[in-house]
Amino acid sequence: MSQIAIQNISKSYGPVKAVQDISFEVAKGEIFGLIGPDGAGKTTLFRILATVLLPDSGTASVCGLDCVKDYKQIRKIIGYMPGRFSLYQDLSVEENLAFFAAVFGTNIQANYDLVAPIYSQIEPFKNRRAGALSGGMKQKLALCCALIHKPEVLFLDEPGTGVDPVSRQEFWEMLASLRAYGITMLVSTPNMDEAGLCDRVALLQSGRIMTIDTPQGITSGFKNRLFAVRSDDMYQLIKDLRGMDGVADCYAFGEYAHLKWSDDSKSSDHYHPSSGQTTLSRQTTEIHDFLISKNHQHIEIKPAQPTIEDCFIELMKS
Repeated sequence: MSQIAIQNISKSYGPVKAVQDISFEVAKGEIFGLIGPDGAGKTTLFRILATVLLPDSGTASVCGLDCVKDYKQIRKIIGYMPGRFSLYQDLSVEENLAFFAAVFGTNIQANYDLVAPIYSQIEPFKNRRAGALSGGMKQKLALCCALIHKPEVLFLDEPGTGVDPVSRQEFWEMLASLRAYGITMLVSTPNMDEAGLCDRVALLQSGRIMTIDTPQGITSGFKNRLFAVRSDDMYQLIKDLRGMDGVADCYAFGEYAHLKWSDDSKSSDHYHPSSGQTTLSRQTTEIHDFLISKNHQHIEIKPAQPTIEDCFIELMKS
């Protein structure tokens, strides 16, 4: 039986359709990611599953319990970490943890083995007010409070927002360690790079699911040849490449522009991303000559492997 099951859930706020006919299931012990930009409907889904918001239509269940009829039982077996830090800022680290343990009828010692790897990192500051902690420490404290009653399902709504890259990486390592306890995790994030850390992901846009698959399954569905290109004038580069014959799409991607070639099957060269070799293909030569004709300087062109973000952009535009 699935730990989380959503069937045809819809929710609107007046004229705004936040969630539109969404269905998916999450297996026990799985890390399932909801990936999408702000306004995609991620938080609305979390609030429905956490029993603090009623759907307009459809059904949702957690551990076989209905999110509307059995809300009292569900609240005892889930942990919820909202996107914004919501603990008591005037209480100390230790007082916050003790309070949330008491709310669920337990204590810190009862499930200390579960939170110990995380809590040990903030325990030296256990007497410090929560409001005086750094972003990364607040994140770890919030996770400890969500886990202190040993929930069966953990909801994490954009947990990496507002923290530095190192803290984000540490946080995901902590989530991976929780697999040993069989905890099912539903994680939302607008950061596409975090999608690869999930077992499966659902890509959301405007309240709808565009696709659900493993991260590898999503990226393997990207069939076009992809290039990373840059020059001394990136704005003009993207503008020029969008007008080049054979280019299906071009968009900014970090310090490069990602160029999607329209018909990879006609290439006489065969580039294998797994080999790690940079092959000067017929397309590479065409792109280079085209940019020279447009007076670009310091041109760099190299094959690129598609990411979740590339696939998201492709799905969104199609």
